[in-house]
Amino acid sequence: MAPAIFSSLHLNFQYREIKLVETACRSKHLQLVNKQSILDYYLFQMQKRLTFFIACLYALSVVAQPYIDVINIRYTRAFDTKNSNATPFSHLYIGQDLPFKMKKNKFIVLSPFYEKWNIDSGSNKNFIPSVSSIGIAISTILPLNKDHWTLTISAIPRFNSEGLSLHNSFQMGGVLLASYTKKTNLTYKFGVYVNNEFFGVFVMPLAGIDWKINDRNNLFGILPGRLTFEHKLNKNFYTGANFRAITNSYRLNNGSFKRIEDNQLSGFLDYYASKHIVFTGEVGYGVFRRLRSGITPNKIYHTNYNWDDGMFIKLCTSYRIRL
Repeated sequence: MAPAIFSSLHLNFQYREIKLVETACRSKHLQLVNKQSILDYYLFQMQKRLTFFIACLYALSVVAQPYIDVINIRYTRAFDTKNSNATPFSHLYIGQDLPFKMKKNKFIVLSPFYEKWNIDSGSNKNFIPSVSSIGIAISTILPLNKDHWTLTISAIPRFNSEGLSLHNSFQMGGVLLASYTKKTNLTYKFGVYVNNEFFGVFVMPLAGIDWKINDRNNLFGILPGRLTFEHKLNKNFYTGANFRAITNSYRLNNGSFKRIEDNQLSGFLDYYASKHIVFTGEVGYGVFRRLRSGITPNKIYHTNYNWDDGMFIKLCTSYRIRL
């Protein structure tokens, strides 16, 4: 009897152990299922948002260049040469383009940015101090009719200063740009840029083009700011030429301002490491450079620095979506 009782108790105990293990496994399985379901839900929501975001980017192709850089980081290094007295400098730029679709095919595009200039002044770092800018371009894109005309209105608030000081360094600018699509592969752009610079109100007429010449060649940009010719070598490599014109002013800690002007001509090579990750190298030359400082917004400058023309290299990385 005793062995049978002990055997029965042992079997009963084993049975309970098995049930407990089964219950625990079932509970863990349900937890895993719940965790997987939650993960699937969030992945689905992220996919929906990404799909919507990409759809917004593609919809913007009617008024934009052949690609959108969702994020773009550029580093420029200029240097002197044996045949030039150019002042070395470095420039860092970080920017984004974030489109949001509204009703009736209207769009709002948010473009936050940060940049920093560091111009070499030898041992006297206070002679030409480094300056920075932080701001955001807020653009509204309005279709004026179905096939041809769109209007872009942009407000560009920013702070330009030495050490990113917020004191007396605010600038307000804006862009009014009309785009006319003559063909599906050709768009003309006309408008005006206005900014309240520290040297006075800066007004610049704009003229641009977005032309898909063929499957391998594109010409796009808005002058006098930028113009790009792009040629596709293969699916991983693009090459071409850039022109950029820069005019900015920055408030210094001593109350004066510094005005920077540069005109950059360069050749570039894009390498697509993946569908959206792009690395770019540029080599170019800056011409008609000017670096001046003043105190009041009357375009009278008390110092004209020696900032001659010279060579530069530019390294970029982007998360890019081609349209």
